[in-house]
Amino acid sequence: MKLLLHALPLAILAATASADVRLTRLADRVRVEVDGTLFTEYVFGDGASRPYCYPILLADGTGLTRDYPMKKTPGEDRDHPHHRALMFAHGDANKIDFWNEGKAGPPLPKGRTEHFSLGVLGHGDEGQFQTRNRWLAPDGRVIATDLTTLTFRDAGGGNRTLDYGITIYALPGEPLVLGDTKEGTMAIRVAQWLTPPHRLSGKEIPGTGRIVNAAGDRDAAAWGKRAAWCAYSGEHGGKTYGVAIFDHPQNLRHPTWWMARDYGLFAANPFGQHDFESTKEKPLPPGLGNHTIPAGGSLTLRYRFFFHEGDPATAKLADHYAAYAAGR
Repeated sequence: MKLLLHALPLAILAATASADVRLTRLADRVRVEVDGTLFTEYVFGDGASRPYCYPILLADGTGLTRDYPMKKTPGEDRDHPHHRALMFAHGDANKIDFWNEGKAGPPLPKGRTEHFSLGVLGHGDEGQFQTRNRWLAPDGRVIATDLTTLTFRDAGGGNRTLDYGITIYALPGEPLVLGDTKEGTMAIRVAQWLTPPHRLSGKEIPGTGRIVNAAGDRDAAAWGKRAAWCAYSGEHGGKTYGVAIFDHPQNLRHPTWWMARDYGLFAANPFGQHDFESTKEKPLPPGLGNHTIPAGGSLTLRYRFFFHEGDPATAKLADHYAAYAAGR
């Protein structure tokens, strides 16, 4: 597979064609390496309630996601154990919660997303594979299925990208209602040093991070706002790094709402309109953000994760988003 380098502005590009992306299937995961160094692993068989990508490493080895609950790192927050690094999940699918676990979240039955097949692994200038999953209710009933495509690239300058495309299929005899809730959806839990200073469980937690979205909303003001992209950036080991999620312009309800928390969880969520926009002054009806996939129908969503060195300005996030929106 070849990335069309001539289609991108030279100001954005580094020499990505020389990077070798290799995928290795293991018993419970796919290992992704770029030029012999680990980028991430797509974990699908460790007994977790959903597949996820962990860790996320830049070319210099800097980790951009929280370790917990996969690993207990001293001094790291251990809240929200269902926040497994990089994941796709939603808190209300036909009144089954695929986001929370145990007693967390609203009082809905808790489902799980089960991997059942893996497509051919493609290597070269980019790595790509497809995976199929079943969305299961607590009693084992299938609520929906999905086909997920993950594409990994070196973006030059120490930066890396992950394109995450998912097509969700309703069952032939039953529509699938993706409910209006802030609990979801295309998400990442960033490393603690990437978070702004925040308060959690009664404690003041330091951090170097900043949040900004494409509309210019910053930090706490970015929560629940709509924008084409959202990003965290912060300093670590004397350098600045960041993580951005791009919402594809053809996605449902683009530009999407952002579940951007100061403690490090941020997610693109095209379904949470009531939760994000309803206020005491201007209340909205519950369920306004519901989306129904008709029986036998489907919904496709696409996102790009851009993992970068530098702050959003020096990383040229706006230019990279424009290239993504143009199909490059």
